[in-house]
Amino acid sequence: MIVLAVLVVTLWTPQTAATTLAEARRLINAGQPAQAIEQLKTIAGDQDQAVQLQASLLLGIAHYHADDPAKAVEVLTPIVDHLPRDSIERREAEQVLGLAAVVAGRYAEAVPRLEATRRWAPENMQLAYALAQAYLQTRQVDAARAVLADLFKVAPQSAAAHLIAAQMMTRLELDSLAEPELARALEKDPRLPSANLLLGQIALFRGRIPDAIAFTTRELAINPASAMAFSQLGDAYVRQAQWDDAIATLQKSIWLNPYYSAPYILMGRAYMKKAQPAVAEGMLRRAIEFDPNNRAAHYLLAQLLQQTGREEDAKREFEIAERLRGPRDR
Repeated sequence: MIVLAVLVVTLWTPQTAATTLAEARRLINAGQPAQAIEQLKTIAGDQDQAVQLQASLLLGIAHYHADDPAKAVEVLTPIVDHLPRDSIERREAEQVLGLAAVVAGRYAEAVPRLEATRRWAPENMQLAYALAQAYLQTRQVDAARAVLADLFKVAPQSAAAHLIAAQMMTRLELDSLAEPELARALEKDPRLPSANLLLGQIALFRGRIPDAIAFTTRELAINPASAMAFSQLGDAYVRQAQWDDAIATLQKSIWLNPYYSAPYILMGRAYMKKAQPAVAEGMLRRAIEFDPNNRAAHYLLAQLLQQTGREEDAKREFEIAERLRGPRDR
């Protein structure tokens, strides 16, 4: 054992470490981060500080590309400030650390790292978008709007900037931030397309159906060819059990955009309630044609088939719907 240990120490040279680092980098670039991590484990105990820094940098990058952002943050955080300022290595570490922190939900930690990247990569859209997300998640609305305005090439205090910021907020489920942002957008431009649509969407999600109808109707007055607005208005009518109004409104959505599944699903539900199973089935099957992985469409079709006594067909659709269940449905 002693001889073997001496042999290992004898064979381990700076050249071997450099070769390992180079191979790890090659594996990361080739889309093989797991293999890179295994390579880097072989020099985990190296005493040379430069080797340790390089190994930790590559290990953090590898973990990020291996879809383990939390581990990437854990590895990169202790070493990033020890890398030479303005060096390529420091920039790479800050970039990956910022992105990993966003993916891991550690937004406050992401902000300073992504802000640093703006100094040397001001045109990088991915980094700007990640920074905007981090600002929004840490409730820095003005800073987020400024980044998004620059990203979308609009004036930072314009109605368009408020609208874009609100759109991002709704996507991140930050509706409490989006509503005042949309109100400010409409103050600056009362006929701004999509602002009322988003307010209607928020109201619909919160169960404020009369508000949803009012906002969406205003959107249609501004943008009468919006298939999305007609679909949203039809959804509100379905929730109020106004089946005839829902069908008429949803039909307009389909005429404007026949390839969007949502109005077909809503039409299917409305026709089921009006006891027109054949028409309802046609609508639901059309929805599935355009969106085969839509669980709601399969589940409604299964219910309809069950109601009409087609048990085997219903069973098959229920099974498909079960396979399509996401984590939030369980």
